[in-house]
Amino acid sequence: MNERHEQQKSAVTVIGLGPMGRAMTRTLLGAGHPVTVWNRTADRADGVVADGARLAATPREAVGASDLVILSLTDYRAMYDILDPATASLTGRALVNLSSDTPDRTREAATWAAGHGAAFLTGGVMVPAPMVGTEAAYVYYSGSDEAMEDHRAVLAHLGTPRYLGGDPGLAQMMYQAQLTVFLTTLSALMHATAMLGTAGMNARDALPELLASADSTGAILRAGEETPGAALDAGEHPGDLSTVTMMGATSDHIVETSTSLGLDPALPLAVQAHYRRAIEDGHGGDNWTRIIDGIRQPR
Repeated sequence: MNERHEQQKSAVTVIGLGPMGRAMTRTLLGAGHPVTVWNRTADRADGVVADGARLAATPREAVGASDLVILSLTDYRAMYDILDPATASLTGRALVNLSSDTPDRTREAATWAAGHGAAFLTGGVMVPAPMVGTEAAYVYYSGSDEAMEDHRAVLAHLGTPRYLGGDPGLAQMMYQAQLTVFLTTLSALMHATAMLGTAGMNARDALPELLASADSTGAILRAGEETPGAALDAGEHPGDLSTVTMMGATSDHIVETSTSLGLDPALPLAVQAHYRRAIEDGHGGDNWTRIIDGIRQPR
């Protein structure tokens, strides 16, 4: 039996059995790993136990069952609540926290884990639970490079690992940044659907058109710059294609339309504020990317 095969069959513990935790457990079981699970509401484990997972009676037992412990919890506070009574079992183990929280709390957790002899990895799963383990799945990680290399083959079953480096806060930062784009897009889609609804268009007709626009955004931005982000890094904002003034005028029209329709103007007002700030700062002729200055240095 070769080393890779041994690694693929190594034991894994999953703590937290919401939809994501259950999906990860089933994915690991399907890959042939012995999986021990624990959840505060024990009956949530019934389905994965029926699929072959072993239910631990306590967090201490769950941690002690595997060298690799994966957490899928509401936040980092839950990690302390669950693992504080089990810290003696953490020594020598890799703790991979795939829960959402702030980068600062993530760094604090890495220090806490190291104080109990555990290697710590932060992770951000970038797909919903039904897509875990599929070719489309990927997960950002940062923290202990040794833990990443030791357990990369196992973690790859969940999704392609994208390791960002030793700062345990960086994967959390990337996760939050990605969700900033995602959640803002969701709000924009609902705002646009509400706008069209006032003109008698139902969501079934509106959303396909709006989703096509959302899908094309990346292609539009890539067409404007061979290497997206390079001009930003260089502090360059050439206004030859779209200017702050032009985009700001559009944002004004969206605010006016939304207000006249009786819709909540919070989202368009926030966007409008970015352009107005850039214009007030004398950057009306620059590319729309100039709004990043006001985001970086709010008044």
